[in-house]
Amino acid sequence: MAVSGSTIQANNKLIVFRKEITREYIRQNLFSPYIGSEATAIIRVINDLKKGGEQINIPLIARLKNQPVATGTLVGNEENIDNYGDRAWIDWARNAVKIAASEEQKSSIDLFGEARPLLEDWGKELQRDEICDTFYTIPLASTAPAGLGSTNGQRVNGALLDAATAAQRNTWTTDNADRIMFGGAQSNLVAGNFASSLANITTAMGMSATSILKAKRLAKLANPRIRPYKLKNGREYFVLFVNSYQFRDLQADATIISANTNARPREGDGLEKNPLFQDGDLLYSGVIIREIPELTVRLPIFYTTAGTAGIQTAPAFLCGQSAMAWAWGRMPMPTFLKEDDYQFYRGVGVQMAYGLKKIAKLDLSGKYKEWGIFTMFTYSPSDT
Repeated sequence: MAVSGSTIQANNKLIVFRKEITREYIRQNLFSPYIGSEATAIIRVINDLKKGGEQINIPLIARLKNQPVATGTLVGNEENIDNYGDRAWIDWARNAVKIAASEEQKSSIDLFGEARPLLEDWGKELQRDEICDTFYTIPLASTAPAGLGSTNGQRVNGALLDAATAAQRNTWTTDNADRIMFGGAQSNLVAGNFASSLANITTAMGMSATSILKAKRLAKLANPRIRPYKLKNGREYFVLFVNSYQFRDLQADATIISANTNARPREGDGLEKNPLFQDGDLLYSGVIIREIPELTVRLPIFYTTAGTAGIQTAPAFLCGQSAMAWAWGRMPMPTFLKEDDYQFYRGVGVQMAYGLKKIAKLDLSGKYKEWGIFTMFTYSPSDT
């Protein structure tokens, strides 16, 4: 039997609009523990430009290397102090939100109230992503970044890899031959040829415990020396920033699994700290391995087909102290719309000025060497 009764017309149906807003997830800056103004930081914050100026000079001094003089004449055999001033440029970054009174009147949520936290998230995301972009650059000696002062500005110093010339990539390979490794073996490096060196990477040359140990050994021998991130009881620690695919391969590495299975404590809160069960950094033989998902997202196109038979490769960055400079001219500050058309529009913005640069030194032979980074290139296949 059919049930009769009144039907609620569509316009009379109850619609409940929540006031609480859910914003899109913005991942925190996973570089943050390694950013600071102290000399031991991997990413060195420099605030000198807050007093004015567009560029900052970063003085670098190499260690003394002369053989000692015993009974011979010291006069005339003094050693020159090998010094260099590395330059970093800053540029502006701004954004704003503007809302008309007519749109606020229509809205069931406090849209303007969300503007400031959205701008804060935008600024943090920009900074994090541009740190990734800076790791991927070819540093250039005393050269302002292309796009400096343009519409979008350019806070990343150096040549962005996809925009770099073959000559720039090849020069970088020559200059940094003692602090780069292709596919886990120095023999894969083709002298003076970046593309050919990457092309020697095969599918058997993914990120592994073995390659990390070799990179750490080579980093200790690099000249100028790479100062470890920290020293503890005579042990030297470096930090390795890897993308998500490289981290995946290390989590599955039998040697690292064995180390975490056999060497980690089982009592107390051992389970809570064991990376076999918890997300977070890996630690292997004095190397802190940190996954940076944005290194995956922002991988330059150049690397996606650079290996043997067009396989995807990627760099990872074994870092010591003063690997990168982060020069600030203006810390993020809020701005407000003035041309409001008789208070019909409201607007809020943010502005900041900074520059990011891999620190590098021009040595006496004319080679421009990165100061605190050893770069590992590996096979890095996407998930299928």
